[in-house]
Amino acid sequence: MNRFCLVSVLLASLLALSWAANHYYDKAVAWRTVAQHAQVLTRQQADTITGMQMRQRNMVALDEKYTKELADAKATINQLHDDVATGKRRLQLNATCEKQFATRATGMDDAASARLTNAAQRDYFTLRERIEVAVKQIAGLQEYIQEQCLR
Repeated sequence: MNRFCLVSVLLASLLALSWAANHYYDKAVAWRTVAQHAQVLTRQQADTITGMQMRQRNMVALDEKYTKELADAKATINQLHDDVATGKRRLQLNATCEKQFATRATGMDDAASARLTNAAQRDYFTLRERIEVAVKQIAGLQEYIQEQCLR
């Protein structure tokens, strides 16, 4: 009987140890699975962040490019405006002047060339600047769409 008790105790201990080993093995497998999923998620998040940073750098470079082009265009327009104001350059017009059929005698007064009024000249430079701004903005947006949105 003593031997039977000893065998029973050993068998019970063996079963208890087997159950405990199986339980902790299952827990270890579950933790490993959770850790693997966390690693996959971490890699995906890192890839997403890297992609966002790359797109952000590309957008900054694109913005700098078109901001510089716009500043250069504005400087060119301002220089042209200054040159016209100082008389270094003249705005050429493709205009015809109607002849006046007055009874007065012709003279040197009729020989003056066509010229824009000061208000029309200001409007010309304003329109030219706005056209440049619109062209640069449209070109920048088109490039942004092609490089960032359509990828």
